Amino acid sequence: MKDSLHTLLYAVVLGLICATALTAVDRFTADRKEANAKAEKIRNILGVLGVPFNSDASSEDLVKIYNDNVSEKPLGKLTTYVYRSSSGNSDVEAVAVPFAGPGLWGPIKGFLALDMDKETIVGITFYQQEETPGLGGEIVSPSFRRQFEGKTIRDIKGNPGILIRRGGAKYPNGVNAMTGATMTCDKVEAMLNIVINRIVQERDKHGR
Repeated sequence: MKDSLHTLLYAVVLGLICATALTAVDRFTADRKEANAKAEKIRNILGVLGVPFNSDASSEDLVKIYNDNVSEKPLGKLTTYVYRSSSGNSDVEAVAVPFAGPGLWGPIKGFLALDMDKETIVGITFYQQEETPGLGGEIVSPSFRRQFEGKTIRDIKGNPGILIRRGGAKYPNGVNAMTGATMTCDKVEAMLNIVINRIVQERDKHGR
């Protein structure tokens, strides 16, 4: 009877120790994941805005560079990330806005950067996507993303929107779609046009 009681107590104590250890590990892991996610988000904002930083910069360095160069400004209900020149004046270099929407296999999230007049695209980045590698997943490739640089957010008639389709690069607001990834391109086009229309509406409403 005494041996059985000792065995039971031992099992209970061991279980409590294991549970406490697992809780501590989970909390540490969660905090680490959150910190990594924040650093990756900052890295993407800095990158799309063209803020210089070392590719091997630590999380702490990224946060400092972000705080020194980028400010968060509301544009109506939108949150914009504004990069101002570090040359001693207050000139705006670029403005980034977040976008998100459903992809073919999961959510797609990223940032679209525009020039100071919010009419010309200076960059685009995707920091979350689950598209098919080698097909839709190529939205993260530099060759696809570079197509957006210098494109306007309006068509030749002045209507806001971007085109992602075969032969789209011939249009001032268009880029070429990726072969074999039509559905992913359609979904990216749709989510970009949602945020572009919101930018135009809010800018026209608030005059900035």
